Amino acid sequence: MTLATTYGTRTIDELVLLYRNGRIELQPGFQRKSVWSLADRKRLIQSIVSGYPLPNLFLYKRTSDGKPVYDVIDGKQRLESIFMFMGEKPFYKKTFNVRLDIDLNKPTLWKWHSLRKQVPSICAAFQGFKLQTVEIEGNLAEIVDLFVRINATGKRLTSAEKRNARFFQSKFLKKARILANRYERYLLEQKILSRGQLDRMKGIELFSELLMSILQGHPINKKLALDRAIGNYSINGHTLKRVEKEFVQTLKLIQRMFPNLRETRLRNSVEFYTLFLVVWEMYKEGLVIGDRKRSQIAFELLKHLSHGVDEVFVSQREGKTVRPGPPYSDYLVTVRGTTDTAPQREARAKIIRSLLRPVFEIKDSKRIFSPEQRRILWNSDVHRKCTSCGRRLTWDDFTIDHVVAYAHGGRTQLNNAQLMCRSCNSRKGARS
Repeated sequence: MTLATTYGTRTIDELVLLYRNGRIELQPGFQRKSVWSLADRKRLIQSIVSGYPLPNLFLYKRTSDGKPVYDVIDGKQRLESIFMFMGEKPFYKKTFNVRLDIDLNKPTLWKWHSLRKQVPSICAAFQGFKLQTVEIEGNLAEIVDLFVRINATGKRLTSAEKRNARFFQSKFLKKARILANRYERYLLEQKILSRGQLDRMKGIELFSELLMSILQGHPINKKLALDRAIGNYSINGHTLKRVEKEFVQTLKLIQRMFPNLRETRLRNSVEFYTLFLVVWEMYKEGLVIGDRKRSQIAFELLKHLSHGVDEVFVSQREGKTVRPGPPYSDYLVTVRGTTDTAPQREARAKIIRSLLRPVFEIKDSKRIFSPEQRRILWNSDVHRKCTSCGRRLTWDDFTIDHVVAYAHGGRTQLNNAQLMCRSCNSRKGARS
């Protein structure tokens, strides 16, 4: 490594002043989210008040606008806990109390503002507490490697957190991060991921896989392909926008089709990945998948699959004889062991695809009625009135409407056509 290292100490008061002046960056691109519990934070404050030494703070020193700025490599959770306890912005709403052994015949739970008023000596000692610092300068790639190495102990980095650190400048990963934040509530409500998993960047990992699968047009082998693809794939802005558009459209379709997905086993991230890609395939093929009745049928099929697979699983676990009943046993095989390999994912997709595809129709490739069809319909209608408002029509102002809306699978055929005035046709929209 070609890193320059400076060892020193800084008081909590010095660190607070640096933070207030924007000179400490707690969340540089390679850093992970907060993973400490409230109990962890309280123990840290108790240790400082007791004067116990703490591990080193590792800070990446860089220059911004001619002034030094320190990106936190290791020690984010400690600094964050200190700033929370002291009520620093933006943590003032997350301040907490701590049980301290202060012999004043007063309650033992203390908040910072109470300490400042009643025990200023404790506050002064707290602010003057010195933390050992290691300030590092050098190549950013080496800094990121150092971050990963340092965090190999304690609360170890997940694969998603390592990927975020190594490829945080990747346009692809940035897009996955934005989308994961946008749909965080959906992931939580449908129980696709837990709050803890989201905090460990599992949402970014899941959306990265889905975006990459859309880009490549098929399920990917997560363990072998994702890091290599994100790190090396040169994707232009136009392609990335196209992939994002297809991703968002597919997720909206899933939300409409299966509003209660959490009631099935397909809400877990492994199986949700497969369901997403099957719906994306149907969307790309032009199937009509927005119809409410057909979506309800599809959801009932997914619930039936989920129930059958769960029954087989429970029977096998209890040592009972499992009655033959594909696709339940076959599906269960795909969610055991190495569930993220491309063959396992494709086998799972094949079963879900066989259930859903027959439910939905393919849109008619022709949407606009031909001149010949217009003439036939006009000349075969004796009354030539709008079928909605009854107004008499002329050759110059009539339109032809799909009785069953095109968006719902209606065919561009004469047996699905009716005369209508322009205003009524416009108001009807995609309703049948």
